[in-house]
Amino acid sequence: MNHALRCAALTVTSIVMAAAIGLAWQTPTSAPSWKVGLAKAIITPDKAVWLAGYGSKRVPDGKIHDIWVKAMALEDPKGQRAVLLTSDFQGVPKSMSDRVFDRLKKDHQLERSHIMFTFSHNHCGPRLGDDLVDYYPVEAEQVALVEEYTSQMVDRCVKVVAEALSRLAPGALNSGEGKATFAVNRRNNKEPEVPGMLARGEPLKGPVDHTVPILTVTRPDGKLDAVLFGYACHPTTLSFTKICGDYPGFAQEFLEQSHPGTMALFVNTCGGDQNPLPRRTVDLCRSYGLRLATAVEEALRQPLKPIAPALSTAFQLTDLPYLNVVSRNELKSLTQDSHAIRARWAGRMLAKLDAGEKFSGSYPYPLHAWKLGADTLLVGMGAETVVDYALRFKREFGANTWVCGYTDDMIAYIPSRRVWDEGGYEGGAFLFEYGRPAFRWGPDAEERIAKAVHGLAGSVGMRNHQP
Repeated sequence: MNHALRCAALTVTSIVMAAAIGLAWQTPTSAPSWKVGLAKAIITPDKAVWLAGYGSKRVPDGKIHDIWVKAMALEDPKGQRAVLLTSDFQGVPKSMSDRVFDRLKKDHQLERSHIMFTFSHNHCGPRLGDDLVDYYPVEAEQVALVEEYTSQMVDRCVKVVAEALSRLAPGALNSGEGKATFAVNRRNNKEPEVPGMLARGEPLKGPVDHTVPILTVTRPDGKLDAVLFGYACHPTTLSFTKICGDYPGFAQEFLEQSHPGTMALFVNTCGGDQNPLPRRTVDLCRSYGLRLATAVEEALRQPLKPIAPALSTAFQLTDLPYLNVVSRNELKSLTQDSHAIRARWAGRMLAKLDAGEKFSGSYPYPLHAWKLGADTLLVGMGAETVVDYALRFKREFGANTWVCGYTDDMIAYIPSRRVWDEGGYEGGAFLFEYGRPAFRWGPDAEERIAKAVHGLAGSVGMRNHQP
């Protein structure tokens, strides 16, 4: 047995022993006057929908474990409600999430401000709708399979929210924080060099967010019913052709095995420029999942902070301008480009222009702010946010701030001004990969987002901690 697996076996043993000790340390310190409902459903496809991401055609050939969508519904004593959806999807496009939001408004009177639809960005899950549509060669059979699967997932997401709402029951919310250090800033560290640097004890470069925020649901009888946790890192340990939830999937499995009857839910905080390194083996993937689960367990063993039963939510679509909208002449020159994704994109964009469509100069960017209790703030941000956003908003609104990227819409990378100035994959001319009618965002994306987040946070009663 190699060193990583020996460590994993020892840690599993410690987790199981911790679970066996009992839940006395999780006894709520506040009256359980929240109502919380939980539900989950398998989203593993039963047909050969291609796996999402990596810019290639990948037909699944089995699975490591099932993948899931999970819902946590909250209601405060005044009847204010919110629902957090977590999922093992790679990316949820606007064309799908809008259908879910419309159904939930019609069936359950939930507004956009009441729902965050998050996705882990796992690259070993199936395609959805028109997410990254130009990544893949067009094959009629696959188009039909993706459309069928996407419609099934709309129904499944609506159903799991309905089930969570139907199960609202008294519970206490508590928060805490752990730490896991396997996320590496991929912009500032060359992947082949990272194992050697780690072995030599050399510090890695670039900003990271190694915190593991947790939120627990404890029932009046002391039972730990759910633990929500986050981490800022791409789930790209694996690049093979089996269905798997990557390291977040393993982390959720470990926690649910250690705490029978407890639901574990994961959100990717702001991991757009962070990778798990080294990577590309199942053993490493499992070990990262175990390290993340261990960080959650360590947080659970510390005194948790009660969250008072009060809820306020806000939502806004903020226009993010493109630097320049692509022209017809630019598109014509790219239809035979050697970059297959760019060539497919150019052809599809030209077809839109030929059909009379006019490209917008901006994109409606989704932002959420939820205040729980006196000072817990959940910020929901669309798409692939880089780590600077989490670090900034936690400085500005305090340590009890969660900044969740990968929410509602898989738009593109969302660079900070630092990353935009540096360029590169996350900040440069790569919006075409996401089907946008442009190559880059405008330079003021971060300040536009920050201004909107501050407005939303103010509307729910959170003030800026910095002058």
